[in-house]
Amino acid sequence: MRRATVSRTTNETRITVSVDLDGQGRHSSRTGVGFFDHMIDQLARHSLIDIDLEAEGDLHIDAHHTVEDCGIALGQALTQALGDKRGIRRYGSFHLAMDDALVRAALDLSGRPYLVWNVGFPASTIGGFDTELVREFFQALSTHGGITLHVDLIHGLNAHHIAEAAFKAVARALREAVEPDPRMGDAVPSTKGAL
Repeated sequence: MRRATVSRTTNETRITVSVDLDGQGRHSSRTGVGFFDHMIDQLARHSLIDIDLEAEGDLHIDAHHTVEDCGIALGQALTQALGDKRGIRRYGSFHLAMDDALVRAALDLSGRPYLVWNVGFPASTIGGFDTELVREFFQALSTHGGITLHVDLIHGLNAHHIAEAAFKAVARALREAVEPDPRMGDAVPSTKGAL
């Protein structure tokens, strides 16, 4: 059963997230940050991972703590749902085109977190959402999900398109990586025998 629920409470945020790796991309995101909810919906829909995310954060300050802590909780939920990672493909990559934007994402569910982020934005905000928070989210997801993640912007003129292409590209790479590999059987996809 590849499902998990994680709750995280700090002085800054209260977050509950549930994931189902074998879902259909159902999504419910209620963070109080409209653009971020839209991105989480894209992440769920295009990874085919069901994601139910609810967050209350100190939005009177800004959205930083909410977005980062959602990445932490989602990474932890993915880790729990994957268990010992037996039988998964482990690796995933995808080139995602969205209008002017082309983003490449490649990842390894290695248990060794590392983020390479080569994405620049032509604007500092998208409808009031700080574009720096896109990287913050993926840094937290990578760290707490034990994911080696590379995201590269190849082309792009519009900040909204770039952000959305990044979320969708990571989603499609994640979809590939978490899928059961029928040739692997119940083996851990590593010569070490553990991930």
